[in-house]
Amino acid sequence: MDYETVEAEDFGRALTGLGLNLLVRDVRALAVFLTDVFDMKAHRVSADFAIMCYGSQIFQLHSDQTYHSHPLPSLLPEAGPRGAGVEIRLYETDPDAAALKAALFEKATILQKPADKPHGLRECVILCENGYAWVPSRRIGG
Repeated sequence: MDYETVEAEDFGRALTGLGLNLLVRDVRALAVFLTDVFDMKAHRVSADFAIMCYGSQIFQLHSDQTYHSHPLPSLLPEAGPRGAGVEIRLYETDPDAAALKAALFEKATILQKPADKPHGLRECVILCENGYAWVPSRRIGG
């Protein structure tokens, strides 16, 4: 599927499995952050929407105004982080490299520096400006 030219209804009908939609204040800014820090690919980036690819996995970014008739925006805070409790794990991303890249973004916060964990992963926790916790991880010794 060509994510740059696919029609919205064809894209929607092609989705399977588990879907992830992130509501964000600034789609373009988060798309730049995700491509620069985690080497993701961004498609169809606009003020309202982007298709993001992490390897073979896809997810979507939507601006708040695209959910104008949906009940979810009424639960979002006007200011401050909105992704509390959401941890998005990126199992094929070097946490040391991602932390260095994220440090270049003024609105990103390194919540936890890269460290080896007892569950067999080296990981860190990076909070984007929308409050979502991104966890780049690599297997230790594997």
